[in-house]
Amino acid sequence: MLTKLEEKVLQHITHYIAQTGHGPTLMEIGNALGIRSKGTVHRYVEGLVAKGHLRKTGRGWRGIRLAGEYDRRLTILPLAGRIAAGRPIEAIPDQQEVNFSELLLGPDRYALKVAGDSMRDAGILDGDLVIVRRSDSAETGAIVVALIDNDEVTLKRLRKHGDRIELLAANPAFTALIYPAKRVMIQGVVIGQVRMY
Repeated sequence: MLTKLEEKVLQHITHYIAQTGHGPTLMEIGNALGIRSKGTVHRYVEGLVAKGHLRKTGRGWRGIRLAGEYDRRLTILPLAGRIAAGRPIEAIPDQQEVNFSELLLGPDRYALKVAGDSMRDAGILDGDLVIVRRSDSAETGAIVVALIDNDEVTLKRLRKHGDRIELLAANPAFTALIYPAKRVMIQGVVIGQVRMY
């Protein structure tokens, strides 16, 4: 069980890590919560480590990380229900969750920031992040990261034609790219995308 001040410290650290990707210093925690003594902040943070809510990685307080349930909260959001993008539907609350770590994260995953609008009709816009599963092969129709001549990389929809590869844009302003299969290496398959507003 956490005290009110431990809960405030933990909430601040959780928010800080979500915003910056690293832990706050003791001074930053103290300033944010109005605690003047670094020793007091240190005692509360050490208490959260001892209780299993935080863990230390590396040297210094920037290496502090969330542990257990609090770490889980950064990658899981409640699924509040369905929303109509056409005619309105009845608002019925839902109690499920969406676990983004299971959907998007993993040792074989990476993200790429999209530059350009060749895939706009597939809903992938300039500035979006695509989540890619590493793979050296893909089925026809998949959106892939393709390396051409070990030099240039592109995001396109894959179509196989025997010993030829066709890389299709999802925008009529772009023509298809057609290469002998030996010139194209598949680097990964798009499994999701993220767009921030």
